Amino acid sequence: MSATNLAVAIQMDAIEPIDINADSTFALAEEAQARGHRLYHYLVKDLSLKTGRVVAWGRSLQVRREVGDHATLGEMEELDLAKMDVILMRQDPPFDMAYITATHILEHIHPKTLVVNDPASVRNAPEKLFVTHFPDLMPPTLITANAQEIQAFRQEHKDIIIKPLFGNGGAGVFHIQPGDENLSALIEMFTERSREPIIAQGYLPAVRLGDKRVILVDGEAVGAINRVPAEGEARSNMHVGGTPLKSELTKRDQEICDAIGPTLRDQGMIFVGIDVIGDYLTEINVTSPTGIQECGRFDGTNLSASIWDAIERRR
Repeated sequence: MSATNLAVAIQMDAIEPIDINADSTFALAEEAQARGHRLYHYLVKDLSLKTGRVVAWGRSLQVRREVGDHATLGEMEELDLAKMDVILMRQDPPFDMAYITATHILEHIHPKTLVVNDPASVRNAPEKLFVTHFPDLMPPTLITANAQEIQAFRQEHKDIIIKPLFGNGGAGVFHIQPGDENLSALIEMFTERSREPIIAQGYLPAVRLGDKRVILVDGEAVGAINRVPAEGEARSNMHVGGTPLKSELTKRDQEICDAIGPTLRDQGMIFVGIDVIGDYLTEINVTSPTGIQECGRFDGTNLSASIWDAIERRR
């Protein structure tokens, strides 16, 4: 099948309520459709491994940039995903056992059916853990469920951030300043709700100037935006009030991208979004990174086209 006529299945959450002016998956679908690719949509709950076959109940999909009327879905049908050319694994985290199970199922058909990003690599690269393989690029970081270790880390670094290891979107992120008396209660809350470790990091005051999202395609930096937290807010995520601003790559940003880019490319991570605060790499987002529409609005680039160019090269 030619690169101009690929069958593309998008594994994502419901498409009806998305914000078409911000959603990266919508932009990818729009670009694919413009290239003549045939689109299908299915929910991860409808993915099955059935006697060795990977199937999903889904629908054909057409998209258009019309608010309130942005998607037309066909009749529900069983899709044989081994007959697809590309699958975009784009459901939102949390990175839980359901997410991990989906990577195991999709691994049965990848790479003959190209899954973006590589499902085994996604499984092995949770955002807040993958980054620990580049310790020279990170702020002081502790991953543990041991309350004494967390208290000692706080004593050493004074001003810290704690957050769930497998959280997303800024949920459960706490800034513990010197003198804050809530750390013990927060540790209790985290550990009573889950057996998972907590991640603690030294607070980076540079976050007040912004948390930069850098987009990498096949290991190369292609765009960036800066996300500035709202007044009185420690988190810069846009859905909790962070303001996206035009940004360019600094020399340090490029050093970080050069350091991690070969690993991303070798592991089949075609579309990745990293988070940089000041001089430090804080997260490597490989599950369903966002930010391509915001980058395009500021610098006029079509990052969806860059991503599809990389996918078609791999095909």
